[in-house]
Amino acid sequence: MPGNSSNRSRRVTSKKGAPTGSGGKNRSGLKGRGKTLPADERPWHKGYSGTEKLPEKTARKQDKERRAAAAEGRAPKVGVPGTKDTTWGKGWKGTGKPTARGGKVPHHRGPRIAPGRRSNPTKEGPELLLGRNPVVEALRADIPATALYVAQGIDIDERITEIVRTSGDRGIPILEISRLELDRMTGGVLHQGVGLQVPPFAYEQFDDLVAAAMEQTAPLLVALDGVTDPRNLGAVIRSVAAFGGHGVFLPERRAAGITATAWRTSAGAAARVPVSQVVNLTRAIKACQQAGFTAIGLDADGDTDLYQLEAAVGPLLVVVGSEGRGLSRLVGQTCDLRVGIPMASTVESLNASVAAAVTLAEVARRRTYG
Repeated sequence: MPGNSSNRSRRVTSKKGAPTGSGGKNRSGLKGRGKTLPADERPWHKGYSGTEKLPEKTARKQDKERRAAAAEGRAPKVGVPGTKDTTWGKGWKGTGKPTARGGKVPHHRGPRIAPGRRSNPTKEGPELLLGRNPVVEALRADIPATALYVAQGIDIDERITEIVRTSGDRGIPILEISRLELDRMTGGVLHQGVGLQVPPFAYEQFDDLVAAAMEQTAPLLVALDGVTDPRNLGAVIRSVAAFGGHGVFLPERRAAGITATAWRTSAGAAARVPVSQVVNLTRAIKACQQAGFTAIGLDADGDTDLYQLEAAVGPLLVVVGSEGRGLSRLVGQTCDLRVGIPMASTVESLNASVAAAVTLAEVARRRTYG
């Protein structure tokens, strides 16, 4: 009968288990935070009216900021998260965002940049020379170095043996790391299992560059007009070294400098060829002309044929234009001759580094065989 059955009705719920309490662990979280204080009673607010409730050090910082703001005629940055005053609020450290648990902030004096990689390149940062030939050439030229990175498990040849032995003799720290770590440091650039961290490249003084070239029997210099690809720069330096050139100069701005990429592309020739940076390229070309150089600008539409260049036997300055627009207007007008390279195909022009190599090879041929 109803009510006498041994199977009493049970309440059915869709929950897997009965709800449980916190056991008192979250008791503090249930408490209210109290009323919101007015702005003039909150020390972290810029509207705070006094400093008597603050620690002595904090009060001094606020007073200093108020005096500086009054002297500069601006509103004081007192108690505003994200400003120089980083003493306010738990978990703030001048970034405008909460910090990690416990209010602890990891402190770094600068951006964490792997050696050889740059964000917004600067002249003060170190470079990482990559590749076995560039590293060997740098060590042979006694380039200052701060560390040598060698990947684990690489094939050992005579170049690696020389690199390690020379680094040890010079007291350069040798760090053996995994290939994956070296890949990360170099951004995936081909490194052949070795990298040498060196200070920024030391450029030659322009006057010294010209004077040293004029001491040679047949001076030969190369100027680069706005070449922005460091690989082209490295290839030009390599060609200058191969065909008996005596130096390269380029503008300080809007042009590639000697970076790790340029050094690697030059296959270490940057250690043997002096390179100079100039403020004004046109002025530097005129200075070379006054010293006795004939300045020729490489131009696909040039009036002078490279293979009929009579000026190749004397002091010569070869001016190479940028990858896209070629020679700039003022530089082209400053050159004594505009030289074109004859081509049989319908290709409009050659790459900047290739054009420089062809020209330097022809100059070397005429100087050797007439």
